[in-house]
Amino acid sequence: MDGAEMRGIINPLHVSRFLQEYDAAAAQKGIKISIGFDFHEYVSITRATPTKGPTYPNFRPDRSPIKSGEGYWMIGADMNNQVALVEAARLYDLSDSNFAEHLQSLKAFYADAALYAHPQDRCTCISPSAKMMTGKVAYHGDRWIRRDFRGQGVSKIMAGIARGVSLAMWDPDFVCALVSRQRLEKGSLYGYAHYESGGSILQLIEENIVDDDWLIWLTGEELRSLVDRHDISELVFA
Repeated sequence: MDGAEMRGIINPLHVSRFLQEYDAAAAQKGIKISIGFDFHEYVSITRATPTKGPTYPNFRPDRSPIKSGEGYWMIGADMNNQVALVEAARLYDLSDSNFAEHLQSLKAFYADAALYAHPQDRCTCISPSAKMMTGKVAYHGDRWIRRDFRGQGVSKIMAGIARGVSLAMWDPDFVCALVSRQRLEKGSLYGYAHYESGGSILQLIEENIVDDDWLIWLTGEELRSLVDRHDISELVFA
């Protein structure tokens, strides 16, 4: 069996055990994790969540509809069933493109940039690695953690669950996120192996969004190896 054939084999038991450990870690924090697929419901939840900023258009069906099977979201509820964390993920098919082009064309944010984008909207991506990211690219974003759960390793738990779900659903060529330099300086890599500046210098006028984010990512091989090793050693439970 050659490498191309081997690549498509995902051991569901490995993924299940990987996810179970992260789910158990969340439970130890008093958080119950739920996964959903209806992004109308997701936006309804996030809009009703105090202190959560607006959801980026990547995950808003009124701006960028997500086909069935090409996106999911995660909600964590506390012991009082109040929202404590959220995160969303979607799959970009970049078999004829790359992540840098997808960002700069604004296709990452709008299904139809000509219809939805403001004339002054722009995104610049100067990350060399983003130009090499092609094929199936899993993008994780819109992460929010309630203040009383911050600084407790919850971000790493969320990243672990998202990686496991993305592998199980898509077996992507890359999994990535965009984060601010300030978050990186605080050590917020969430277990991603690589990071590079110039990932997204973004201005979306009507969304009131101005960002200068770094690109962080794992290759598909690194993601599969992480899950196959059942490695959650980077997790901070304290």
